[in-house]
Amino acid sequence: MSQAPASPLSKRIARVWPYFSQSRAGWALAIGATIAASITEPFVPALMKPLLDRGFKQDGFNLWLVPVALMLLFTIRGLAGFLAQFALSKITNDGLLLLRKAMFDKLLRARLTLFADQSSSAIANTVVYEVFNGSSMLINAVLKLARDVLTLLALIGYLLYLNWKLSLVVALLFPAVAYVIQVLSKRLYRLTRESQTATDDLAYVVEENVLAHRDVRLHGAQASQAERFNTLSNTLRRLSMKGTAAYAGMSAITQVLAAMALSAVISIALVQSAENTTTVGGFVAFVTAMLLLVAPVKSLSDATTPITRGLAALERGLDLLDQTLDESGGSFTKARAHGDITFSDVTVVYKADAVPALNQVSLSIRAGETLAVVGASGSGKTTLVNLLPRFVDMTSGEITLDGHPLRDWDIASLRTQIAFVSQHVVMLNSSLAANVALGQVVDRDRAQACLVAANLGGLLAELPNGLDTLVGHNAMQLSGGQRQRLAIARALYKDAPLLILDEATSALDTESELAVQEAIKRLMANRTSLIIAHRLSTVQHADRIIMMDAGRIVESGTHSELLANNGPYAHLYHLGFQSANR
Repeated sequence: MSQAPASPLSKRIARVWPYFSQSRAGWALAIGATIAASITEPFVPALMKPLLDRGFKQDGFNLWLVPVALMLLFTIRGLAGFLAQFALSKITNDGLLLLRKAMFDKLLRARLTLFADQSSSAIANTVVYEVFNGSSMLINAVLKLARDVLTLLALIGYLLYLNWKLSLVVALLFPAVAYVIQVLSKRLYRLTRESQTATDDLAYVVEENVLAHRDVRLHGAQASQAERFNTLSNTLRRLSMKGTAAYAGMSAITQVLAAMALSAVISIALVQSAENTTTVGGFVAFVTAMLLLVAPVKSLSDATTPITRGLAALERGLDLLDQTLDESGGSFTKARAHGDITFSDVTVVYKADAVPALNQVSLSIRAGETLAVVGASGSGKTTLVNLLPRFVDMTSGEITLDGHPLRDWDIASLRTQIAFVSQHVVMLNSSLAANVALGQVVDRDRAQACLVAANLGGLLAELPNGLDTLVGHNAMQLSGGQRQRLAIARALYKDAPLLILDEATSALDTESELAVQEAIKRLMANRTSLIIAHRLSTVQHADRIIMMDAGRIVESGTHSELLANNGPYAHLYHLGFQSANR
C-alpha cells in the first residue's frame, strides 16, 4: 500500500474515531474518573501552605486535618485511577474488536490483487499485531494527554491564585515545549512508518525461509539467507535507534526548559520574600505546584510518541479498509447452472507493458463436456481456467455461463457453481469433516460418503477420531496423495455443476495417481469439466482437447484427431511417450 504524507492530527484521529467511539459508557466513566483525578492534583501543594504557615504555631490549628485530608485525597485519586484504567481497557478492546472484524471482512471481500501485492506475513501482522499495539498506545496516550492537560489547568489555576506574577514566568514555558513537540513528532512519524515497512520486510524473509526450509538446506543457501536477514535486522535496529533518539531528545529538551523556568521562579520568589510579599508556606506551595507541573509538561512531550506510533500502526489497518477495493459482481443468481460456457475474443494482460497471457481466445464448451487444456508452461492454461471463478479478470472480450456474462453474475452465486481441485492443496486447521464441507453445513454421513468416494475410506477407518480428527496445519501429516484426494472429497461434497482440475495429479507417484484418477472419474460424472495436465496420458479420454501456445488456442479436437493431424499436440505427445520409455 502506498504511504501517504501525514495528514493533520485531527483528521488522522477522525479516521480512527468511529471504531473507538461506540463504548459510550466506557468514555463517560474514563472522562469522569480522569477529571476527578486531575482536580485533586492542586490539593497536594494546597495542604503545604497551612501546614507550614500555621502548623508550627500555637494558634489552635488542628494538625490532624492534614494527614486525614491526605488519606482522603489519595483514596479518591486511587479509585479514580482504577476506574479510568478499567474504562480504558473497555474502550480499547471494544474498538479493537470492531476494527479487526472490519479488516477481516475486507480480506474476505477484497480483490485478489491485494494478495498478489502484499505478503501474507504483512497482512497478518497488520490485522493481528499492529492494530492491537496501535489501539493500546493511542487510547492510553489520548486519555493520559487529557489527564495531563486537565492537571496542568488545575495547577496553573492554583499558581495564578497564589502568585500571578510568578505564573507569567511559567507561561513562557509552553510555547517552547509546543515547538519542540511539533518538530520532533514529524520526524518520529516518518521513522515509525519506515520501521513498519522494515518490519514487514523482515517478517517476509522469515516466512520465506520457513516455507522453503528444505530448498535452503539442499542448496546450501543458509549463509546468503542469514546475510539477507542480518541486513534487514540492522536496518530495523537503525530506525529503532533513530526513533529512540527523537523520543529521548524531546523529553530531555522539555526537562531543560522546565528547569530554566523553575530557576527563574525561585530567583524571583527569593526577591519577593525579601520584600515580605510572600510567606514560607506560600512559597513552598508555589514551588511544589510548579514541580508538580514538570511531570505533566514532560508527559505532554512524551505523549506525541505513543500517539504518533499508535496512529501510524492503526493507519496501516485503515489503509487496508479504505484503499483496498472490493470484488465487484452483478446481481444475476441461479440455484444450479446448466454448464454451457462461451469465451469470445478474451484477452488478459496482467501489466500494461507485458505480453498478453491470453490473446483473443474464443471457445465454446457444452454442458457436461470434458475439455482438456494442454500446452507448455506459460501458454495461458491456468489463466484460462482462473477466469471462470473470476480469480482473474479479463482485459477485454466476454465470457458467458448459461448465456449470462460472468460480470452480470452475483459473484457468490457464480462461485457456488464451481469446484476447483488444484495441485496446490490448501486445508484449514480444523476437523476432517469441516475441511470436506468447507463453507457448507456439515452433514457427517455425506462427508463420510465423499471421503469413501475419494478413496479415503481406509484412512478414515485408521483415524482414532474419524471425521473429528484435526488435520493440523494444511494437513501436512497426510501424504501428498491423501491431501489431493481430500481436495477431491471437498469437490464431491460441494457437488457443483462445473469442475476445474488444475494439474491435480502432477506431483503424485504412480500408485497415488491411480487412486486419485479413480476418484476423479467419479467426480467428473455429469459435470462440465476443464482439465489441465502436463501428463497427456491423463487427458486422452477427454471429449475434446485444446492445445495452447503463447496465450492462443493452436489446436482443438479429440486425442485421435490431434494425433492424426501430426501437429503440436502430436509432437508433445510423442516427446512424453519417448521420455516415459527411456
